[in-house]
Amino acid sequence: MERHVLVIFPHPDDETLAVGGAIALHAQAGSPITYACFTLGQMGRNMGNPFFANRETLPKIREQELRNACAFLGIQDLRLMGFRDKTLEFEDPELLVNTISDLIAELNPSLVITYYPGFCVHPDHESLAAATVTAIARMPQDRRPKLQCQAFSRDHVEALGDRDVILDTHSVWEAWYNAIKAHKTQTANRVEQMEKDLHGDAASRQSAIDSLSTIGLYTYRF
Repeated sequence: MERHVLVIFPHPDDETLAVGGAIALHAQAGSPITYACFTLGQMGRNMGNPFFANRETLPKIREQELRNACAFLGIQDLRLMGFRDKTLEFEDPELLVNTISDLIAELNPSLVITYYPGFCVHPDHESLAAATVTAIARMPQDRRPKLQCQAFSRDHVEALGDRDVILDTHSVWEAWYNAIKAHKTQTANRVEQMEKDLHGDAASRQSAIDSLSTIGLYTYRF
């Protein structure tokens, strides 16, 4: 059980698609969890399949999807940080660092989870991950929380090696899956295939469950 888990990502659905199993597992263990979501994904291209959102309605829809996903994962403290989608790379880096530092000072987490800078593809991901690393690096070494990061660029295994934090999420796979389904503007195609597998033969169902039954992260070494 962690004293407090602080999850830092730029978009609704990052928390679920990147580390949903880890979050649900920490919640199951009784750890308090705060998710600092920096944007509402206003510029996302996916509008559901079939479409049910448009550019004007998407922010509100994604906010509600996020709240639903947080409920499934066990996140009780959701912070909407109010930045605009696809603009974090243009923000003053010190503003991002200071915002994260303030969250850490308030919450005193023992664990922070974000993306791995340099290996997370999207400019919003990269900017926020770098700011998170900087904020923690500026803390006295004996007061720093653990930092665990998700990476998914094509070259991340070659550069970083295998993930060193491996979590068995069999006990929370349904919570994780329900959170994926909650982000329906973004995940409709994936959910459609998973539903077929879950309601198919025994092998297909087990394969779908197994895909949600483990998650790996990297410990960031300062």
